[in-house]
Amino acid sequence: MTVNLLDFDAEGLAAWFAGRGEKPFRARQVLRWMHRFGEDDFERMTDVAKILRASLASDAEIRGPIPVRDTVAADGTRKWLLDVGADNAVETVFIPEANRGTLCVSSQVGCALECAFCSTGRQGFNRNLTTAEIIGQLWHANRMLGAVKQPGVGDSGERMISNVVLMGMGEPLANYDNVVAALKLMLDDNAYGLSRRRVTVSTAGMVPAMDRLRDEVPVALAVSLHAPTDALRDKLVPLNRKYPLAELMAACRRYLEKAPRDFITFEYVLLADVNDSEADARALLALTRSVPCKFNLIPFNPFPDSGYRRPSAERVRRFQEILMNAEIVATVRKTRGDDIDAACGQLAGQVKDKSRRGVPSRLTFAPKRSAEVSW
Repeated sequence: MTVNLLDFDAEGLAAWFAGRGEKPFRARQVLRWMHRFGEDDFERMTDVAKILRASLASDAEIRGPIPVRDTVAADGTRKWLLDVGADNAVETVFIPEANRGTLCVSSQVGCALECAFCSTGRQGFNRNLTTAEIIGQLWHANRMLGAVKQPGVGDSGERMISNVVLMGMGEPLANYDNVVAALKLMLDDNAYGLSRRRVTVSTAGMVPAMDRLRDEVPVALAVSLHAPTDALRDKLVPLNRKYPLAELMAACRRYLEKAPRDFITFEYVLLADVNDSEADARALLALTRSVPCKFNLIPFNPFPDSGYRRPSAERVRRFQEILMNAEIVATVRKTRGDDIDAACGQLAGQVKDKSRRGVPSRLTFAPKRSAEVSW
């Protein structure tokens, strides 16, 4: 069976090469060609021995997710729909800004957590993405953006993709092993060489996995909070019934012991007349007073039949003001790419649901807007 080398982190690739009687430096060579240079043709790996190139070509491949659609928003946000087989597709979003470029990566086909306000969760769940499918999103984006390194050229200059956030489709910590392998590649100097501070994992609060991540690959952490009380969070984020807020706050404090940043980012989707009152803001301050943190406030991004509304700008401003008056950093996330359904909470892809929730996918492989590019 042909092996997809994108499925290996550095350690796994070294072990695979060792099993073929090859020295460790050969694995590092191929790792650099794959990830730093975006190469998928063994014959073009010019510093790899010719006999090894021929052997790899017969037994291995470098295969990322297949692009189905490439959509560009008016603000420059770019979204790819990537085919991952069996009538499933995931979405990856690149958000360009003046001082950085952020890639939002998916970790599952759909999501099993059923957060009430999330378009992805409405579609049900099919499976976890493989390591190759997760890191393949970064690999593909670098190639499409022309951001791969050139052999023999140093690392000077700005990175087009400077930040990666695992905030796309799925709950990353529910796919722990594959996500961690992908994280290790993102951080590896022979692959993408990103700083731990610039790679963020977002979780709805899977407490045991948060503790494992702290010990194995402590990257920046964002927690999808969305409610200041257990009663409300039980409704909005059903995972709270398993890991209630007291346990989650304790896990956040533990995570900070090894985190690359000295704060946890709490993501908070503001839903009109649900969790956006002044009383909610004050309850949020009480809940998080023992956790060094910043808040990323996200006015709800509507999608069909969501049942929720976006709060007014004044309501958002007042909520933010209460947090900031308590000397808590609170930013309001600028909506990016909403004209191509690429904003936070809008990613849907195509999911062949195995969770039997029976909600049909919102997107298909057929082009739907003139701004889209068919592959």
